[in-house]
Amino acid sequence: MAKNNPFFDVDMSKFTDVSKLMAEFKIPGVDVDSVLATQQKNIQAVTAANQLAFEGMQAVFRRQSEILRQTVEQTTAMVSELMAAGSPEEKVAKQADLVKSAYEKALSNMRELAELVARSNTEAAEVISKRVSESLEELKSAVAKTKGAK
Repeated sequence: MAKNNPFFDVDMSKFTDVSKLMAEFKIPGVDVDSVLATQQKNIQAVTAANQLAFEGMQAVFRRQSEILRQTVEQTTAMVSELMAAGSPEEKVAKQADLVKSAYEKALSNMRELAELVARSNTEAAEVISKRVSESLEELKSAVAKTKGAK
């Protein structure tokens, strides 16, 4: 991947040395190159999933910052509205309306943030799930080749 992943920053070139080392140990019935390729794909899938999770959390943090900014602006406007209201009865009625509006907005924001987190988690889980399925198919194929070679 072009981007560095703060959760899984691995130099993939180190794995070429491992493949050379494992190639020296010829184990009958085991395709070392296939095993290494599978493991490299697994690492790439985990890296991609972590990157998606990291990017998702960044999006949540950006949205939280925006919500905080909007809340401060809205609170300032609400205080101004309350001060401008006339009689005590009008102020109480206005305050009730503003509290209701603020509560509804807070619920909406919480739902939005929960959806962002869920979407991010789903995307990351799909990458891993797809790789697990592929890995099982690769294993099934390798076992079939081993049986056919006997």
